[in-house]
Amino acid sequence: MPDSNAAQTDDLRNVMANCLDLDNPKSFFLFAGAGSGKTRALVDAMEMFRGRYGQEFRLADRMVAVITYTNAACDEIKHRIDYDSIFAVSTIHSFAWELIRPYHEDIRKWLRQNLEMKIDDLQKKQQKGRVGTKAAGERTVQIELEQKRLDRLDTIKYFTYNPNGENIGKNSLNHTEVIGIAADFLNNKPLMQKILIRKYPVLLIDESQDTQKDLIDAFFAVQSKHSGEFCLALFGDTMQRIYSDGKTGLKEAVPAAWEKPAITINHRCPKRIVSLINSIRSSADEHIQVPREDALDGYVRLFLIQDNEDINKNAIETEVFEKMAEITSDDQWSGESREIKTLTLEHHMAARRGGFNDFFEPLYRIEKFRTGLLDGTLNGIPFFSQRVLPLVKSLQTKDKFAIAQTVKKYSLFVSSDSLKTSESPLEKIRKADAAVQSLFSLWDGDSDPLLIESLKAVADSDLFAIPDVFAPIVYRADSEEEKKEPDDSTKTFDSNPEIDAWNEALSAPFSQIESYVEYISDRSSFGTHQGIKGLQFPRVMVVLDDNEARGFMFSYDKLFGAKVPTSTDVKNEKEGKETSIDRTRRLFYVTCSRAQSSLAIVVYTKEKQKIIDHLKNLKWFDDNEILDMG
Repeated sequence: MPDSNAAQTDDLRNVMANCLDLDNPKSFFLFAGAGSGKTRALVDAMEMFRGRYGQEFRLADRMVAVITYTNAACDEIKHRIDYDSIFAVSTIHSFAWELIRPYHEDIRKWLRQNLEMKIDDLQKKQQKGRVGTKAAGERTVQIELEQKRLDRLDTIKYFTYNPNGENIGKNSLNHTEVIGIAADFLNNKPLMQKILIRKYPVLLIDESQDTQKDLIDAFFAVQSKHSGEFCLALFGDTMQRIYSDGKTGLKEAVPAAWEKPAITINHRCPKRIVSLINSIRSSADEHIQVPREDALDGYVRLFLIQDNEDINKNAIETEVFEKMAEITSDDQWSGESREIKTLTLEHHMAARRGGFNDFFEPLYRIEKFRTGLLDGTLNGIPFFSQRVLPLVKSLQTKDKFAIAQTVKKYSLFVSSDSLKTSESPLEKIRKADAAVQSLFSLWDGDSDPLLIESLKAVADSDLFAIPDVFAPIVYRADSEEEKKEPDDSTKTFDSNPEIDAWNEALSAPFSQIESYVEYISDRSSFGTHQGIKGLQFPRVMVVLDDNEARGFMFSYDKLFGAKVPTSTDVKNEKEGKETSIDRTRRLFYVTCSRAQSSLAIVVYTKEKQKIIDHLKNLKWFDDNEILDMG
């Protein structure tokens, strides 16, 4: 490694070692920009701590908590530190659950208050709403569900939670509740704070810019009250915040007394791409990266395409591949052997190109759904992705073992409790088989049934338990009322946007859930800023198309000067709030910073000249790097 790289690494290790001194702990926020080796720095901190305190922690049954964003990231970190038991490595949801899971009475009290508030809110809306409408019927279903849950609270001995699946059982908590309970307990229960710092005197948070904001605030509160015995260490880059429930203004929220080391060397990108991403973020903050001393020059090209309804985008993008192969002398940009990662910013583009837009778009419109929709944890999605879809695929391939496994794991008919209490277990098994066959009959003749049809089939047969979120949907499907309700835009309380969104999404063909699962699992040919979190690729093509994306949160035309900021953008900027331009710049940075060798940026626009003029003023690209494709 070049000397300057080694020197920066040594300096960072010294800072972290001083902060992780339990006799005088000091919290820190490590800025680690794109390609800087953030995970390596995190593991270095863990290894230094283990060398100094490992034996002491094992004897005292104390641990270092490490929170990261995905299960895959957890597995990678555990592997790097040899699965050492003094480190509790988990996702935020798993960590929150482990923190609160012993305290069932406190959970019960929190749930009672929360459910009473929900019921009161629904009843107020019901009183103001129109009697006899579908919306009123759906609210009745919701009230009954929440009241039923409230009524049985005292009968529950213990609560359960699965951070990686659907939580349907009568004693289950959902993802939102677990985060809310953990944040509330940390903020308002001094004993919980002491329990945290007694067991975990050090808490390391990877991707801190995307950690749920209520929990981040709670951790800040704990650190503030117990700074002499608790080290909170945040690793991340605010420019790479990509989830809407991450904390806005994290950098400004970090206390002045904290250490704020930075890694300035970019180990991933060639010189030209480092220069570009520095330019992109220059109006957002002062952080500048430098390439490795042995970095290659690299290639960047921006292709401008006049956006018309009749253009063939596949043909145009194939031409871009060929031009990049010629420019870079890299055969893997074109032909059958090409290896290119195509990235989009807006999920709508990936949804359209991936064939799951009808399912995705209605749910994405609901802000509180977005994070769960993008990582597959949204209440209702695991019901399809982990139960119905695997069963259907097994039926289609006639995999009898897989069919039996799914039914045994999830079916109400053959659960251990059901078979134990049944006078005729064999009859239960027969009913399960009939329910499976009834569901699969929807695919007769190579049909592609609607998602709602598969939901109704499961609900009607009691094959699987139906998530509460779908109860109003099933009610709506069962309703014999076909008359369209009169429109009354002044009575917004008489509709439920969340139920409407699910109802619309479930009107999509079942095949779209499979395409969606491929996408969120990063198995599709398209990626986004979420899907490629932490990843890198030799050849990257970033596709920018405001018209196809139809997004309202991002706008490349605004970022590139083709459109002026809206009045809302101006107002938000004056008030110090995030604008659509800020979001677009941040996520453009994330996608461009994935490239290890060469980067093609494809811009579809109706205002080519405005963009050319604006980019010349920005000086992000040399003249020879902007190519007009006609």
